[in-house]
Amino acid sequence: MSISRRELSLLLPALAQAQNKPLASKVFAYADLPVKINGENRSRAILNGPTHTGYAIEMHETELAPGQAPHGAHHHVHDELLILREGTLEGVINGQNVRMDAGSVAYLSSNDEHGWRNAGATRARYYILTLGREPK
Repeated sequence: MSISRRELSLLLPALAQAQNKPLASKVFAYADLPVKINGENRSRAILNGPTHTGYAIEMHETELAPGQAPHGAHHHVHDELLILREGTLEGVINGQNVRMDAGSVAYLSSNDEHGWRNAGATRARYYILTLGREPK
């Protein structure tokens, strides 16, 4: 089957719309989340996509081994929430040293530099909720 450029140009908006389908209401069972291993650290992707208004959200869980960091300090256009479920994190937000214990929440505004390290003797487990998307 061959498709003309004209036919393709008519299909592209429909394909783009299908890829940007809003996230549906759903339970994300922990046991069903695939684990990605990176050295001593682990992560689980939970959700990624637009809301019904087109606002991009992404959520994942990270587990850091004692003394480990997911990456160096960085910044990005989107906002983030970090929700610490277990363990202790030490880090930096815009040059300020911070410490978080289990149950703490950090809000990270657009372009604020931030970074984390597990400062405890046990694994640290936290969730990142990304709000918005990076410009293309």
